[in-house]
Amino acid sequence: MSETAPAAAPDAPAPGAKAAGKKPKKAAGGSKARKPAGPSVTELITKAVAASKERKGLSLAALKKALARIAGEASRLAHYNKRSTITSREIQTAVRLLLPGELAKHAVSEGTKAVTKYTSSK
Repeated sequence: MSETAPAAAPDAPAPGAKAAGKKPKKAAGGSKARKPAGPSVTELITKAVAASKERKGLSLAALKKALARIAGEASRLAHYNKRSTITSREIQTAVRLLLPGELAKHAVSEGTKAVTKYTSSK
């Protein structure tokens, strides 16, 4: 039994040659990145908790880490449900997924209470 080398593909482009089937790239000024309107929600929460007397020894590093995990999980949930906006529902679900049992219930109720207080003060 003799082995033969496979034949080279006839339509393989030469190295350095441009591919004909690719889409042309858009001009450099075609789309602009949006600037944020103000500080992010994470920054606002961090500043509020840092100034709060109810912090109870929670380090800011731990707070930022927890907020990043909640935001990441909420973003994933919105993506799974083909939504482009993270609503309070995604945040609540993310908290329920990340925190264990009774702690999640208390966190959700405290968050709901804070949102209600904020909206009533407007």
